Amino acid sequence: MKYLVTGGAGFIGSNFVHFLLSRDSTCEVVVLDALTYAGNLENLDDLKGNPRFSFIHGDVRDREAVAGSLEGVEGVFHFAAETHVDRSILGSSEFITTNVLGTHTLLEGCRTRGIRRFLHVGTDEVYGSAEEVGFPETAVLAPSSPYSASKAAADLLALAYHKTYQLPVVVTRSSNNFGPYQFPEKMIPLFVTQAAENRPLPVYGDGMQKRDWLYVEDNCEAIWTVYEKGEIGTIYNVGTGTVLTNLALTREILRLLGKSETLIRHVEDRPGHDRCYLLDCTRLFRLGWAPRQSFSEALFGTIEWYKTHEAWWKGIKEKKASFQQYYEAQYGKRGV
Repeated sequence: MKYLVTGGAGFIGSNFVHFLLSRDSTCEVVVLDALTYAGNLENLDDLKGNPRFSFIHGDVRDREAVAGSLEGVEGVFHFAAETHVDRSILGSSEFITTNVLGTHTLLEGCRTRGIRRFLHVGTDEVYGSAEEVGFPETAVLAPSSPYSASKAAADLLALAYHKTYQLPVVVTRSSNNFGPYQFPEKMIPLFVTQAAENRPLPVYGDGMQKRDWLYVEDNCEAIWTVYEKGEIGTIYNVGTGTVLTNLALTREILRLLGKSETLIRHVEDRPGHDRCYLLDCTRLFRLGWAPRQSFSEALFGTIEWYKTHEAWWKGIKEKKASFQQYYEAQYGKRGV
């Protein structure tokens, strides 16, 4: 079996590439990635020379690049996307073109190729803010940011290709992922690396926003479960029910690192900031999936990974000017 993984040099994508190659000793994996600021070939360094792995430097918005990457492919995992809410607020154009038009280009490339299954990776943010009950997959979409709106549009487009063209599409919508190789603009790696250098940790508003946290390796298992067992044309929420406030998580990171809570800096809340994300994952649980690691174990392991891979994240912060420009624009120089 030959698979295409778009965005396979990014955080979840690179973890999934490793997952695929380790679980099936006969499969081939092709990665298509534009290597934008969050894409990093170092995430795939250990696969150099692997005859079952190949990399194509290309954009999902490019028809020729997409067509070339699909040669001989039977299964598609679509991770490629602009994903950070704050960046979408500062400038939304890339989110619309990549997440919507890029998904359209990929769907068109797959439409007549006899693809066994097309798995589209979505986000829980398309539902908007939850109250006390988790959103089921049938909930009305109410995205709050350009990012989540672009992902909602991509989800609906993928599902429409199933209804109109019978493309075998399945969609996952996962909660907040964390783990190795996550670009250090996202909360957990940002706070771990800032604290490691005794720099301030910028907490939005009162820090009482609630999030369901999902270890990336558990998400990889969930994605594979949906690919193999999920009903075509169906959406599957992926979450663990481990819900923490941002402030509680910040304090736990500092505790595990042995750092003082004086590093916490409350900053102005971002526009349209959802207070709570919560999912009903009954449909996925019925397929037999369950997280393998507890949140505490996964968080501890993630922090240890960043402590032992200092060169990886320091290289990103030093070499990628876009990270520093983004950080200062978002939090001000006081947070640096």
